[in-house]
Amino acid sequence: MTILSNKNNITYCGTGRRKTSVAQVKLVPGSGKLIINGLPGESYLQFSPNYLRISCLPLNILGLSQEYDIYVKAEGGGLTGQADAIRLGLARALCTINPENRVILKAEGLLTRDARVKERKKYGLRKARKAPQYSKR
Repeated sequence: MTILSNKNNITYCGTGRRKTSVAQVKLVPGSGKLIINGLPGESYLQFSPNYLRISCLPLNILGLSQEYDIYVKAEGGGLTGQADAIRLGLARALCTINPENRVILKAEGLLTRDARVKERKKYGLRKARKAPQYSKR
């Protein structure tokens, strides 16, 4: 949640996480394009309307979808985790733009980090909790 200043443009930054995905989001005043890891957002998210809707949800709620360009560096996990991480990073960046945005985004549940992460495997078990079948004889 930092603000970077380039010559005339101000860049707003936010970091989002979900499972093992991390997304570093930069908002720059512009025309509303989405760039993820150097690719257009539509092609990176495999033209899935659901992933695109999830990723840009904070901007759509605030009615700023055509005001800012979004540059994202996403890594780890799959597309679902990365889309949710982008959503959280975008919401955090929008909170640095205007503190009044925080109230609206908080009410929509967009500032909450989804902390569900895969549980580690324990020794003596097949998976995290699945035990071998018990045999009396």
